[in-house]
Amino acid sequence: MLQCIFLLSDSGRNFFRICCDLNLVLRPKSEVMLEKQMTGHRVDRSICGWFWDYVISQGGDSTKILPVIASPTHYIFQIFREGITFLACTQVEMPPLMGIEFLCRVADVLTGYLGGLNEDLIKDNFIIVYELLDEMMDNGFPLTTVPNILKEMIAPPNIVSKVLSVVTGKSSNVSNILPDATASPVPWRKSDLKSSSNEVYVDLIEELDAILSREGVLVKCEVYGEVHVNSHLPGFPDLTLSFANPSILNDVRFHPCVRFRPWEGEQILSFVPPDGEFKLASYRVKKLKNIPIYVKPQLTSSSGHCRVNVLVGIRNDPGKVIENITVQFQLPSFVESVDVSSNHGTVNVLADKTCFWSIGRIPKDKSPSLSGNLVLEPGLDRLHVFPVFRVGFKIVGVALSGLQINKLEIKNMPARLYKGFRAITKAGEYEGLGCFFLNLNQFQIWLEKFRFELTYLINGLG
Repeated sequence: MLQCIFLLSDSGRNFFRICCDLNLVLRPKSEVMLEKQMTGHRVDRSICGWFWDYVISQGGDSTKILPVIASPTHYIFQIFREGITFLACTQVEMPPLMGIEFLCRVADVLTGYLGGLNEDLIKDNFIIVYELLDEMMDNGFPLTTVPNILKEMIAPPNIVSKVLSVVTGKSSNVSNILPDATASPVPWRKSDLKSSSNEVYVDLIEELDAILSREGVLVKCEVYGEVHVNSHLPGFPDLTLSFANPSILNDVRFHPCVRFRPWEGEQILSFVPPDGEFKLASYRVKKLKNIPIYVKPQLTSSSGHCRVNVLVGIRNDPGKVIENITVQFQLPSFVESVDVSSNHGTVNVLADKTCFWSIGRIPKDKSPSLSGNLVLEPGLDRLHVFPVFRVGFKIVGVALSGLQINKLEIKNMPARLYKGFRAITKAGEYEGLGCFFLNLNQFQIWLEKFRFELTYLINGLG
Protein backbone atom coordinates (compact mmCIF):
# COMPACT_ATOMS: atom_id res chain seq x y z
CA MET A 1 0.00 0.00 0.00
CA LEU A 2 1.54 3.28 -1.14
CA GLN A 3 0.92 6.18 1.21
CA CYS A 4 2.22 9.13 -0.82
CA ILE A 5 3.69 10.11 -4.19
CA PHE A 6 6.07 13.03 -4.80
CA LEU A 7 7.26 14.43 -8.13
CA LEU A 8 10.69 16.05 -7.76
CA SER A 9 12.44 18.25 -10.32
CA ASP A 10 16.12 17.82 -11.21
CA SER A 11 17.03 21.41 -10.31
CA GLY A 12 18.70 20.21 -7.16
CA ARG A 13 20.70 17.62 -9.09
CA ASN A 14 21.99 20.22 -11.55
CA PHE A 15 22.79 22.57 -8.67
CA PHE A 16 24.82 19.83 -7.03
CA ARG A 17 26.88 19.35 -10.20
CA ILE A 18 27.63 23.10 -10.34
CA CYS A 19 28.75 23.04 -6.70
CA CYS A 20 31.08 20.13 -7.46
CA ASP A 21 32.59 21.93 -10.45
CA LEU A 22 33.21 25.08 -8.35
CA ASN A 23 34.47 23.05 -5.34
CA LEU A 24 31.74 24.56 -3.15
CA VAL A 25 30.25 22.78 -0.15
CA LEU A 26 26.57 23.76 -0.33
CA ARG A 27 23.44 21.73 0.30
CA PRO A 28 21.23 21.72 -2.82
CA LYS A 29 17.47 21.83 -2.59
CA SER A 30 15.28 19.64 -4.81
CA GLU A 31 11.94 21.20 -5.68
CA VAL A 32 8.78 19.21 -4.88
CA MET A 33 6.59 19.89 -7.90
CA LEU A 34 3.65 17.75 -6.78
CA GLU A 35 2.57 15.92 -3.63
CA LYS A 36 -0.31 13.42 -3.52
CA GLN A 37 -1.31 11.81 -0.23
CA MET A 38 -2.95 8.45 -0.93
CA THR A 39 -4.15 7.43 2.54
CA GLY A 40 -5.30 9.05 5.77
CA HIS A 41 -1.78 8.79 7.18
CA ARG A 42 0.10 11.86 5.95
CA VAL A 43 3.75 11.54 4.92
CA ASP A 44 5.81 14.63 5.70
CA ARG A 45 7.85 16.29 2.96
CA SER A 46 10.99 15.85 5.05
CA ILE A 47 11.27 12.37 3.49
CA CYS A 48 12.20 14.14 0.22
CA GLY A 49 15.04 15.92 2.02
CA TRP A 50 16.29 12.59 3.38
CA PHE A 51 16.12 11.10 -0.11
CA TRP A 52 18.10 13.98 -1.62
CA ASP A 53 20.78 13.65 1.10
CA TYR A 54 20.97 9.95 0.23
CA VAL A 55 21.39 10.77 -3.49
CA ILE A 56 24.25 13.17 -2.64
CA SER A 57 25.94 10.52 -0.50
CA GLN A 58 25.82 8.14 -3.47
CA GLY A 59 27.43 10.60 -5.88
CA GLY A 60 24.58 12.98 -6.74
CA ASP A 61 23.28 11.11 -9.81
CA SER A 62 19.60 10.14 -9.50
CA THR A 63 19.83 7.79 -12.48
CA LYS A 64 22.19 5.47 -10.60
CA ILE A 65 20.18 5.17 -7.37
CA LEU A 66 18.52 1.86 -6.50
CA PRO A 67 14.75 1.80 -7.18
CA VAL A 68 13.97 0.62 -3.63
CA ILE A 69 15.53 2.34 -0.60
CA ALA A 70 14.94 1.78 3.11
CA SER A 71 14.93 5.03 5.08
CA PRO A 72 14.71 5.16 8.89
CA THR A 73 10.92 5.67 8.70
CA HIS A 74 9.71 4.53 5.25
CA TYR A 75 10.37 2.28 2.31
CA ILE A 76 10.98 4.49 -0.72
CA PHE A 77 10.34 3.55 -4.37
CA GLN A 78 11.81 5.82 -7.04
CA ILE A 79 12.28 6.05 -10.80
CA PHE A 80 13.90 8.82 -12.86
CA ARG A 81 12.35 9.95 -16.15
CA GLU A 82 13.33 12.98 -18.27
CA GLY A 83 14.66 15.05 -15.39
CA ILE A 84 11.81 14.15 -13.00
CA THR A 85 12.09 11.82 -10.01
CA PHE A 86 8.89 9.88 -9.16
CA LEU A 87 8.99 9.07 -5.45
CA ALA A 88 6.54 6.84 -3.54
CA CYS A 89 6.59 5.98 0.16
CA THR A 90 5.12 3.27 2.38
CA GLN A 91 5.53 2.07 5.96
CA VAL A 92 4.06 -1.42 5.43
CA GLU A 93 5.38 -4.53 3.73
CA MET A 94 4.36 -4.76 0.06
CA PRO A 95 5.70 -6.35 -3.16
CA PRO A 96 8.47 -4.01 -4.29
CA LEU A 97 7.80 -4.63 -7.98
CA MET A 98 4.23 -3.39 -7.54
CA GLY A 99 5.49 -0.01 -6.34
CA ILE A 100 8.07 0.28 -9.14
CA GLU A 101 5.60 -0.83 -11.82
CA PHE A 102 2.98 1.65 -10.62
CA LEU A 103 5.45 4.54 -10.83
CA CYS A 104 6.40 3.42 -14.36
CA ARG A 105 2.69 3.36 -15.29
CA VAL A 106 2.26 6.88 -13.90
CA ALA A 107 5.22 8.12 -15.94
CA ASP A 108 3.93 6.43 -19.11
CA VAL A 109 0.39 7.78 -18.66
CA LEU A 110 1.65 11.33 -18.08
CA THR A 111 3.87 11.09 -21.16
CA GLY A 112 0.90 9.99 -23.26
CA TYR A 113 -1.40 12.67 -21.85
CA LEU A 114 0.98 15.61 -22.01
CA GLY A 115 2.82 14.66 -25.20
CA GLY A 116 6.09 14.47 -23.30
CA LEU A 117 7.48 14.71 -19.80
CA ASN A 118 9.32 17.66 -18.31
CA GLU A 119 9.05 20.13 -15.46
CA ASP A 120 7.16 22.79 -17.42
CA LEU A 121 4.52 20.35 -18.70
CA ILE A 122 3.85 19.09 -15.17
CA LYS A 123 3.42 22.62 -13.80
CA ASP A 124 1.23 23.77 -16.70
CA ASN A 125 -1.11 20.77 -16.33
CA PHE A 126 -1.06 20.38 -12.56
CA ILE A 127 -4.83 19.82 -12.26
CA ILE A 128 -4.88 17.01 -14.84
CA VAL A 129 -1.88 15.31 -13.23
CA TYR A 130 -3.57 15.44 -9.85
CA GLU A 131 -6.86 14.09 -11.27
CA LEU A 132 -5.00 11.22 -12.98
CA LEU A 133 -3.33 10.21 -9.71
CA ASP A 134 -6.76 10.29 -8.05
CA GLU A 135 -8.13 7.79 -10.58
CA MET A 136 -5.04 5.58 -10.82
CA MET A 137 -4.90 4.79 -7.10
CA ASP A 138 -7.59 4.27 -4.45
CA ASN A 139 -6.58 4.40 -0.79
CA GLY A 140 -3.01 3.35 -1.60
CA PHE A 141 -3.83 0.52 -4.03
CA PRO A 142 -3.58 0.69 -7.85
CA LEU A 143 -7.02 1.03 -9.44
CA THR A 144 -7.21 2.20 -13.07
CA THR A 145 -3.95 2.28 -15.01
CA VAL A 146 -5.16 1.55 -18.58
CA PRO A 147 -4.62 4.72 -20.69
CA ASN A 148 -7.70 4.14 -22.87
CA ILE A 149 -10.05 4.07 -19.89
CA LEU A 150 -8.34 7.05 -18.26
CA LYS A 151 -8.77 9.12 -21.42
CA GLU A 152 -12.52 8.49 -21.28
CA MET A 153 -12.63 9.55 -17.66
CA ILE A 154 -10.28 12.53 -17.92
CA ALA A 155 -9.98 14.40 -21.21
CA PRO A 156 -6.39 15.04 -22.37
CA PRO A 157 -5.38 18.72 -22.31
CA ASN A 158 -5.81 20.87 -25.42
CA ILE A 159 -6.15 24.53 -26.31
CA VAL A 160 -9.97 24.41 -26.43
CA SER A 161 -10.27 22.90 -22.94
CA LYS A 162 -7.87 25.48 -21.50
CA VAL A 163 -9.83 28.35 -23.05
CA LEU A 164 -13.14 26.94 -21.76
CA SER A 165 -11.72 26.52 -18.26
CA VAL A 166 -10.70 30.19 -18.25
CA VAL A 167 -14.07 31.41 -19.61
CA THR A 168 -16.38 29.17 -17.57
CA GLY A 169 -14.21 28.88 -14.47
CA LYS A 170 -14.58 25.10 -14.52
CA SER A 171 -11.19 23.53 -13.91
CA SER A 172 -12.18 19.86 -13.58
CA ASN A 173 -11.64 17.57 -16.58
CA VAL A 174 -13.29 14.50 -15.03
CA SER A 175 -16.24 13.14 -17.00
CA ASN A 176 -19.59 12.52 -15.30
CA ILE A 177 -20.25 9.49 -17.53
CA LEU A 178 -18.90 6.04 -16.66
CA PRO A 179 -16.42 4.83 -19.34
CA ASP A 180 -17.81 2.34 -21.85
CA ALA A 181 -14.89 -0.01 -21.19
CA THR A 182 -16.20 -0.75 -17.70
CA ALA A 183 -19.16 -2.61 -19.27
CA SER A 184 -16.99 -4.31 -21.90
CA PRO A 185 -15.98 -8.01 -21.66
CA VAL A 186 -12.41 -6.75 -22.05
CA PRO A 187 -11.81 -3.73 -19.77
CA TRP A 188 -9.04 -2.34 -21.99
CA ARG A 189 -11.37 -1.81 -24.98
CA LYS A 190 -14.65 0.05 -25.63
CA SER A 191 -17.75 -1.99 -26.43
CA ASP A 192 -18.78 0.03 -29.52
CA LEU A 193 -15.45 1.27 -30.80
CA LYS A 194 -15.44 2.74 -34.32
CA SER A 195 -12.49 3.69 -36.47
CA SER A 196 -12.24 5.26 -39.93
CA SER A 197 -8.61 4.34 -40.60
CA ASN A 198 -8.87 0.53 -40.10
CA GLU A 199 -5.13 0.02 -39.66
CA VAL A 200 -2.72 -1.75 -37.34
CA TYR A 201 1.04 -1.38 -36.92
CA VAL A 202 3.47 -3.58 -35.02
CA ASP A 203 6.72 -2.11 -33.69
CA LEU A 204 9.64 -4.26 -32.57
CA ILE A 205 11.96 -2.22 -30.31
CA GLU A 206 15.24 -3.84 -29.31
CA GLU A 207 18.20 -2.95 -27.12
CA LEU A 208 21.44 -4.89 -27.56
CA ASP A 209 24.14 -4.98 -24.84
CA ALA A 210 27.62 -6.26 -25.67
CA ILE A 211 30.79 -6.60 -23.58
CA LEU A 212 34.19 -7.08 -25.23
CA SER A 213 37.43 -8.12 -23.55
CA ARG A 214 40.58 -6.04 -23.94
CA GLU A 215 41.64 -8.36 -26.77
CA GLY A 216 38.43 -7.51 -28.64
CA VAL A 217 36.77 -10.88 -27.91
CA LEU A 218 32.99 -10.74 -27.50
CA VAL A 219 32.27 -11.83 -23.91
CA LYS A 220 28.53 -11.22 -23.69
CA CYS A 221 25.89 -10.09 -26.13
CA GLU A 222 22.12 -10.17 -25.61
CA VAL A 223 19.01 -8.29 -26.69
CA TYR A 224 16.13 -6.92 -24.67
CA GLY A 225 13.14 -6.27 -26.89
CA GLU A 226 9.55 -5.05 -26.72
CA VAL A 227 6.66 -5.65 -29.12
CA HIS A 228 4.52 -2.52 -29.45
CA VAL A 229 1.19 -2.47 -31.29
CA ASN A 230 -0.61 0.62 -32.59
CA SER A 231 -4.18 -0.49 -33.36
CA HIS A 232 -7.00 1.55 -34.88
CA LEU A 233 -9.60 -1.13 -35.60
CA PRO A 234 -13.40 -1.06 -35.03
CA GLY A 235 -15.43 -3.59 -33.06
CA PHE A 236 -13.72 -6.56 -31.40
CA PRO A 237 -10.89 -7.67 -33.70
CA ASP A 238 -9.08 -10.90 -32.82
CA LEU A 239 -5.40 -10.71 -33.77
CA THR A 240 -2.84 -13.51 -34.04
CA LEU A 241 0.84 -12.65 -34.37
CA SER A 242 3.32 -15.45 -35.07
CA PHE A 243 7.11 -15.53 -35.37
CA ALA A 244 9.26 -17.65 -37.68
CA ASN A 245 11.73 -18.44 -34.88
CA PRO A 246 10.03 -18.00 -31.48
CA SER A 247 12.39 -20.52 -29.83
CA ILE A 248 15.10 -17.83 -29.49
CA LEU A 249 12.93 -15.78 -27.10
CA ASN A 250 13.52 -15.91 -23.34
CA ASP A 251 11.93 -14.28 -20.28
CA VAL A 252 8.77 -13.32 -22.20
CA ARG A 253 6.23 -11.03 -20.48
CA PHE A 254 2.79 -10.15 -21.82
CA HIS A 255 0.13 -7.46 -21.75
CA PRO A 256 -3.08 -8.60 -19.96
CA CYS A 257 -4.84 -8.83 -23.34
CA VAL A 258 -2.63 -11.75 -24.47
CA ARG A 259 -4.08 -15.26 -24.11
CA PHE A 260 -1.48 -17.41 -22.41
CA ARG A 261 -2.57 -20.87 -23.64
CA PRO A 262 -1.92 -20.23 -27.38
CA TRP A 263 1.57 -19.06 -26.54
CA GLU A 264 2.22 -21.96 -24.21
CA GLY A 265 1.03 -24.51 -26.78
CA GLU A 266 1.93 -23.03 -30.18
CA GLN A 267 4.07 -19.96 -29.28
CA ILE A 268 1.76 -17.50 -31.02
CA LEU A 269 0.40 -14.22 -29.63
CA SER A 270 -3.41 -14.23 -29.67
CA PHE A 271 -5.12 -11.11 -28.32
CA VAL A 272 -7.90 -8.52 -28.59
CA PRO A 273 -5.94 -5.23 -28.73
CA PRO A 274 -6.67 -2.03 -26.85
CA ASP A 275 -7.33 0.98 -29.04
CA GLY A 276 -4.20 3.00 -29.72
CA GLU A 277 -0.58 2.21 -28.89
CA PHE A 278 0.43 -0.26 -26.17
CA LYS A 279 3.22 -2.71 -25.26
CA LEU A 280 2.14 -6.21 -26.23
CA ALA A 281 5.12 -8.20 -24.90
CA SER A 282 8.76 -8.00 -23.88
CA TYR A 283 11.49 -10.60 -24.28
CA ARG A 284 15.22 -11.36 -24.27
CA VAL A 285 17.43 -12.96 -26.92
CA LYS A 286 20.66 -14.28 -25.41
CA LYS A 287 24.08 -15.46 -26.64
CA LEU A 288 24.26 -13.42 -29.82
CA LYS A 289 27.51 -13.61 -31.75
CA ASN A 290 27.68 -10.48 -33.88
CA ILE A 291 27.65 -6.71 -33.40
CA PRO A 292 27.64 -4.35 -36.42
CA ILE A 293 30.01 -1.59 -35.28
CA TYR A 294 33.03 -1.15 -33.02
CA VAL A 295 34.70 1.82 -31.31
CA LYS A 296 38.29 1.51 -30.04
CA PRO A 297 39.35 4.36 -27.72
CA GLN A 298 42.98 4.75 -26.55
CA LEU A 299 44.29 7.24 -24.01
CA THR A 300 48.02 7.66 -23.31
CA SER A 301 48.99 10.05 -20.51
CA SER A 302 52.34 11.25 -19.12
CA SER A 303 54.01 14.50 -18.00
CA GLY A 304 50.73 16.38 -17.68
CA HIS A 305 49.51 15.56 -21.19
CA CYS A 306 47.13 12.90 -22.53
CA ARG A 307 47.02 11.63 -26.10
CA VAL A 308 43.55 10.55 -27.34
CA ASN A 309 42.90 8.23 -30.29
CA VAL A 310 39.44 6.88 -31.20
CA LEU A 311 38.87 4.50 -34.13
CA VAL A 312 35.39 3.62 -35.48
CA GLY A 313 34.63 0.90 -38.02
CA ILE A 314 32.29 -1.88 -39.13
CA ARG A 315 32.75 -5.10 -37.17
CA ASN A 316 30.13 -7.22 -38.97
CA ASP A 317 28.46 -5.80 -42.06
CA PRO A 318 24.67 -5.83 -41.45
CA GLY A 319 24.00 -5.63 -45.20
CA LYS A 320 22.59 -2.10 -44.95
CA VAL A 321 24.20 1.32 -44.71
CA ILE A 322 25.09 2.44 -41.18
CA GLU A 323 24.37 6.16 -41.01
CA ASN A 324 24.08 9.03 -38.53
CA ILE A 325 27.08 7.71 -36.57
CA THR A 326 28.10 9.92 -33.63
CA VAL A 327 30.62 9.54 -30.81
CA GLN A 328 30.30 11.54 -27.60
CA PHE A 329 32.39 11.56 -24.43
CA GLN A 330 32.67 13.76 -21.34
CA LEU A 331 36.16 14.89 -20.37
CA PRO A 332 37.15 15.05 -16.67
CA SER A 333 36.92 18.41 -14.91
CA PHE A 334 40.70 18.60 -14.35
CA VAL A 335 41.40 18.80 -18.11
CA GLU A 336 42.47 22.41 -18.80
CA SER A 337 42.47 22.47 -22.61
CA VAL A 338 41.45 20.21 -25.49
CA ASP A 339 42.83 20.02 -29.04
CA VAL A 340 41.22 17.24 -31.10
CA SER A 341 40.52 16.69 -34.80
CA SER A 342 39.28 13.90 -37.08
CA ASN A 343 39.98 12.60 -40.59
CA HIS A 344 36.24 12.35 -41.30
CA GLY A 345 33.23 14.27 -39.99
CA THR A 346 33.18 17.22 -37.60
CA VAL A 347 34.31 17.55 -33.97
CA ASN A 348 32.87 20.05 -31.47
CA VAL A 349 33.97 20.58 -27.86
CA LEU A 350 31.19 22.16 -25.79
CA ALA A 351 31.59 24.51 -22.85
CA ASP A 352 30.97 21.70 -20.34
CA LYS A 353 33.92 19.74 -21.85
CA THR A 354 31.70 17.36 -23.80
CA CYS A 355 33.33 16.24 -27.04
CA PHE A 356 30.83 15.49 -29.82
CA TRP A 357 32.10 13.79 -33.00
CA SER A 358 29.60 13.60 -35.88
CA ILE A 359 30.71 10.99 -38.44
CA GLY A 360 27.64 10.37 -40.60
CA ARG A 361 28.43 7.36 -42.78
CA ILE A 362 31.64 5.34 -42.72
CA PRO A 363 33.51 5.86 -46.00
CA LYS A 364 34.68 2.87 -48.01
CA ASP A 365 38.28 4.01 -48.44
CA LYS A 366 39.20 4.71 -44.80
CA SER A 367 38.17 4.17 -41.18
CA PRO A 368 37.12 7.32 -39.28
CA SER A 369 39.54 8.25 -36.51
CA LEU A 370 39.75 11.03 -33.95
CA SER A 371 43.03 12.13 -32.38
CA GLY A 372 44.20 14.96 -30.21
CA ASN A 373 45.93 16.12 -27.06
CA LEU A 374 44.58 16.96 -23.60
CA VAL A 375 46.42 19.27 -21.20
CA LEU A 376 45.92 18.40 -17.52
CA GLU A 377 45.89 20.76 -14.53
CA PRO A 378 49.26 21.63 -12.96
CA GLY A 379 50.38 18.95 -10.52
CA LEU A 380 48.72 16.05 -12.39
CA ASP A 381 51.11 13.76 -14.22
CA ARG A 382 48.71 11.20 -15.67
CA LEU A 383 45.01 10.81 -16.33
CA HIS A 384 43.44 8.73 -13.55
CA VAL A 385 39.76 9.12 -14.53
CA PHE A 386 38.85 7.90 -18.00
CA PRO A 387 35.93 9.20 -20.08
CA VAL A 388 32.97 7.07 -21.12
CA PHE A 389 32.37 6.94 -24.87
CA ARG A 390 28.81 6.87 -26.21
CA VAL A 391 27.98 6.03 -29.80
CA GLY A 392 24.83 6.61 -31.84
CA PHE A 393 23.92 5.36 -35.30
CA LYS A 394 21.01 4.28 -37.48
CA ILE A 395 20.47 1.25 -39.74
CA VAL A 396 17.37 0.95 -41.91
CA GLY A 397 15.93 -2.49 -42.71
CA VAL A 398 17.86 -4.79 -40.34
CA ALA A 399 16.76 -7.14 -37.52
CA LEU A 400 19.89 -7.52 -35.39
CA SER A 401 18.46 -10.13 -33.01
CA GLY A 402 17.42 -12.42 -35.87
CA LEU A 403 13.77 -12.42 -34.75
CA GLN A 404 11.48 -12.74 -37.77
CA ILE A 405 7.74 -12.09 -37.88
CA ASN A 406 5.88 -14.77 -39.83
CA LYS A 407 2.39 -13.32 -40.22
CA LEU A 408 -0.31 -11.23 -38.65
CA GLU A 409 -3.87 -12.57 -38.91
CA ILE A 410 -6.98 -10.52 -38.08
CA LYS A 411 -10.42 -12.02 -37.46
CA ASN A 412 -13.86 -10.45 -36.94
CA MET A 413 -13.04 -7.65 -39.35
CA PRO A 414 -15.37 -7.39 -42.39
CA ALA A 415 -13.83 -4.15 -43.68
CA ARG A 416 -10.63 -3.94 -45.69
CA LEU A 417 -7.56 -3.30 -43.54
CA TYR A 418 -4.26 -1.55 -44.04
CA LYS A 419 -1.06 -3.05 -42.65
CA GLY A 420 2.19 -1.13 -43.22
CA PHE A 421 5.77 -2.36 -42.90
CA ARG A 422 8.96 -0.49 -42.04
CA ALA A 423 12.20 -1.53 -40.31
CA ILE A 424 14.54 0.94 -38.60
CA THR A 425 17.50 0.23 -36.31
CA LYS A 426 18.77 3.00 -34.02
CA ALA A 427 21.63 3.00 -31.55
CA GLY A 428 20.74 3.63 -27.94
CA GLU A 429 23.89 3.70 -25.79
CA TYR A 430 27.49 2.63 -26.29
CA GLU A 431 29.92 2.92 -23.42
CA GLY A 432 33.65 2.35 -23.79
CA LEU A 433 36.56 2.94 -21.43
CA GLY A 434 39.83 4.18 -22.90
CA CYS A 435 43.19 2.51 -22.41
CA PHE A 436 45.59 3.54 -19.64
CA PHE A 437 49.28 3.20 -18.71
CA LEU A 438 50.96 1.67 -15.69
CA ASN A 439 54.75 2.03 -15.49
CA LEU A 440 54.73 3.28 -19.09
CA ASN A 441 53.33 -0.06 -20.31
CA GLN A 442 50.11 0.11 -22.27
CA PHE A 443 47.09 -1.93 -21.18
CA GLN A 444 44.06 -1.41 -23.34
CA ILE A 445 40.62 -2.05 -21.84
CA TRP A 446 37.58 -2.23 -24.02
CA LEU A 447 34.18 -2.17 -22.43
CA GLU A 448 31.49 -1.80 -25.04
CA LYS A 449 27.78 -1.64 -24.57
CA PHE A 450 25.47 -1.25 -27.48
CA ARG A 451 21.78 -0.54 -27.40
CA PHE A 452 19.94 -0.71 -30.64
CA GLU A 453 16.33 0.19 -31.19
CA LEU A 454 14.65 -1.76 -33.94
CA THR A 455 11.24 -0.56 -35.07
CA TYR A 456 8.96 -2.63 -37.25
CA LEU A 457 5.77 -1.49 -38.90
CA ILE A 458 4.24 -4.65 -40.32
CA ASN A 459 2.97 -4.44 -43.91
CA GLY A 460 1.23 -7.15 -45.93
CA LEU A 461 1.73 -9.95 -43.38
CA GLY A 462 -0.63 -12.90 -43.56
